[in-house]
Amino acid sequence: QVQLVESGGGLVQAGGSLRLSCAASERTFSRYSMGWFRQAPGKEREFVAAISRSGATSYADSVKGRFTISRDNAKNTVYLQMNSLKPEDTAVYYCAARANLWAALVASGYDYWGQGTQVTVSS
Repeated sequence: QVQLVESGGGLVQAGGSLRLSCAASERTFSRYSMGWFRQAPGKEREFVAAISRSGATSYADSVKGRFTISRDNAKNTVYLQMNSLKPEDTAVYYCAARANLWAALVASGYDYWGQGTQVTVSS
């Protein structure tokens, strides 16, 4: 059972930056592909970014060029650097893990989820 704990959310003005972190309890973290998803009020959970075990990355079109996903296997942590934030980025952000070589771009592809961290971008 992998436990995931997100941190780094908060309130930021449009155009600002935040870095989210997701710490995993699993010592074999390097065996997991990781994803970030977000859910705004009244909307479905949507894919944001993912990183495979090998470090290959994927992004939603809405965040491409603004967000960067990375991982530090020595620290069992995955990061989401968010720049040029927009009010429409406001949501609860979740990290997710799957014991697979490749990352998934849909929520149903992940086995473990964190509790989420709120990101609010003011205009």
